[in-house]
Amino acid sequence: MTTTTAIDLFDIIKQRSSVRHYDSSVSISKEELTEILSYATKAPSAWNLQHWHFTIFHSKESKQTLLPIAFNQSQITDASAIIAILGDMEANKNTDDVYDPLLTEGFMTSEIKETLAGQINRAYTSEAFARDAAFTNASLAAMQLMLAAKAKGYDSCAIGGFNKEQFMKEYKIDKRYVPIMLISIGKALKPAHQSYRLDVDKVSTWL
Repeated sequence: MTTTTAIDLFDIIKQRSSVRHYDSSVSISKEELTEILSYATKAPSAWNLQHWHFTIFHSKESKQTLLPIAFNQSQITDASAIIAILGDMEANKNTDDVYDPLLTEGFMTSEIKETLAGQINRAYTSEAFARDAAFTNASLAAMQLMLAAKAKGYDSCAIGGFNKEQFMKEYKIDKRYVPIMLISIGKALKPAHQSYRLDVDKVSTWL
């Protein structure tokens, strides 16, 4: 069973590619999107603070408002949904929500929670740390989201090209969050562009 799961995962990783042309007639249900997002939230994060928030553009109307903000890329309106990945600059505020259930269930002592909370609060005195943590950890969820989408039979593309200041203003995003990327999800209308990957030995240094 373990071997089969591993092979399936490797196939998904190899099959996933950045698709920019979608079949606009294909829709995805809220239930299926929610399931994909639930898998994304299983991603690892520092102190398990879960530094991500998702803004979902599901209706045709919402995707249309996003189109000019994303420089009129056709995938914005042709894809079945667009997920905006936001990083949480104040993820330290999640400490109680994350750890209190573990206290209640006896998986953590109050002393351990106090120690971890101290580490977290000290780290979050640095705005640079908070921003780096938001980008790093939310990006882990973004990658997991794309793999989950592929496992469900959907294609995706990470989009960095959008006006982040306009996005924040248009959708009244709390300053707690920083916009990191958009992810389009849908069914490919045509294959993704062929891409070349650098050899592992070119991107690795062994010590």
